[in-house]
Amino acid sequence: MVLQVPSIKTKPVVTWEPLPANFVLPDDPVENIQQPALAAALTDALGAAGYIQPEMLIATNLGLVATVNKKTVVKAPDWLYVPQVNPVAEGIVRRSYTPHTEGAAVAIVMEFLSDEDGAELSIRSTPPYGKLHFYEQILQVPTYIIYDPYDGNLEVRYRQNGRYILELPNAEGRVWIPEVELYLGLWAGQRLGQTMNWLRWWDRGGNLLLWSSEQVEQERQRAEQESQRAEQESQRAEQESQRAEQERQRAEQERQRAEQESQRAEILAAKLRALGIDPDLPD
Repeated sequence: MVLQVPSIKTKPVVTWEPLPANFVLPDDPVENIQQPALAAALTDALGAAGYIQPEMLIATNLGLVATVNKKTVVKAPDWLYVPQVNPVAEGIVRRSYTPHTEGAAVAIVMEFLSDEDGAELSIRSTPPYGKLHFYEQILQVPTYIIYDPYDGNLEVRYRQNGRYILELPNAEGRVWIPEVELYLGLWAGQRLGQTMNWLRWWDRGGNLLLWSSEQVEQERQRAEQESQRAEQESQRAEQESQRAEQERQRAEQERQRAEQESQRAEILAAKLRALGIDPDLPD
């Protein structure tokens, strides 16, 4: 009889090594046109509102690198946020990011659901690692966001006690993202000719962070309103000027009438004197 001894799964050794120069990054095509548009809209709103600082890294489809059991592992989320990274040399394009080596740990990763069933929720703990397992156990990203643009389903997970816990949205359907101190939620509308449920940011006071195009339109409307107000003020001033001119003309007419009356009185007095009547004597 052979005794079957169950294998003991050892905890993988994770180290943080720069991406090897000869490492070939995957060049998978974008799965649909919504993904880059969604990612760009998120970044655009943060930039337009002044939330992006030079030391931050916000990227789309940038490879996140970890060395697991001496093997390089790379995952490229649809959107990611790192609060502080080391600057790269002038002229160098960042082709990947290794946490703890090139800067701080990754704070947020976001995946937009693809046609590959369950890929974003895969907990596969052996190569090739599932995305959820990679972000939760290897990179240990605090906030993992999954969004399905087809049915408008948003899921936000916080890492608590080593595991991701699904966070429920508030009454407005938004979820607080502590790493950027903003709410994330859905907004139905159009941007750059695309109509769908967009991911949008709201501040603590419930104010929507506008896209740069919306800010431009808002400024255009404000300028137009100011122009209309200025035109109305000009018209009011013109009306006041016309009224003042009319008052001046009426006063001049009254003065002329009084002068005519005075002249008629003088003529009448002269005629009376000619008849021997002194008009200045009381009756």
